[in-house]
Amino acid sequence: MGAELLAVTGATGFVGQAVLDLAQRQGLEVRALARRPQEPRAGVEWVQGDLADKAALRRLVGRATVVVHIAGVVNAPDPAGFEAGNVAGTLNVVEAAMKAGVPRFVHVSSLSAREPQLSVYGASKLKGERIVTAAPLDWSVVRPPAVYGPRDTEMLELFRLARRGFMPLPPEGKLSIIHVGDLARLLLALLPGGEDVTSMTFEPDDGQPGGWTHHSLARAIGVAVGRRVTPMSLSPGLLRLGARADRFWRKDRAKLTEDRVGYMCHPDWMAGEAMQPPGHLWKPQVETRMGLHATAAWYREAGWLK
Repeated sequence: MGAELLAVTGATGFVGQAVLDLAQRQGLEVRALARRPQEPRAGVEWVQGDLADKAALRRLVGRATVVVHIAGVVNAPDPAGFEAGNVAGTLNVVEAAMKAGVPRFVHVSSLSAREPQLSVYGASKLKGERIVTAAPLDWSVVRPPAVYGPRDTEMLELFRLARRGFMPLPPEGKLSIIHVGDLARLLLALLPGGEDVTSMTFEPDDGQPGGWTHHSLARAIGVAVGRRVTPMSLSPGLLRLGARADRFWRKDRAKLTEDRVGYMCHPDWMAGEAMQPPGHLWKPQVETRMGLHATAAWYREAGWLK
């Protein structure tokens, strides 16, 4: 694999846990950043700290041969939260990697960075990308679309709505998605670098020809939870009202925010065909309908979905 020691940020999150699972199966040595103490895990050395803790970042990247930077802020009450997590945090990780002489850097961004004018989140992810790509590192950037799978709390909301038989949606558009296991495989496949991945930005997806419409994905989630779903496209104005209501009731735990409405209403969130990873290196393996079924089953077993 070419990675003697893998340093991972965001290791306790949804994508990070999938990366740790796969790294363990592949026998990789991992050093992982975590804000709180963690249970011992085979093959993983935990470093307690966060993206603002420069001493912890030095410990994280020391002797590492590759950094996989997954940590970031996907939801924040104000622009400062996105700036701290996705911009300043990325700068701190890049600086630590450069000072330690880490030769390889794999950065997890977001498809939202392609349209930074639509949301504070997307703009912050683009700023993070620019920090990485301007650094004298052997880098690759991955822009995942919507990621789903076991442990995910973001798309869980859609599964819960599908159980009720209806799903409020943005105005009709197209999108790509990817299973977390396929994303983890891609991140580890990029570890060695090479001329066909170095200084490249990739937009992976599930391989669905033509992507998904909001309605077709809603119906597929409905099948996964055993319900016939009626998709309902809402106007941007109604979605903003819903975001305000969600913020009123759930405060900082709100999932539908006004910032998210900005990019949810964009009609094209399909991964770029010309920006797919090299086929000899990686191809999606999880067929999405099967992946949605398996995800719904995991939610039920975990007690997250009735």
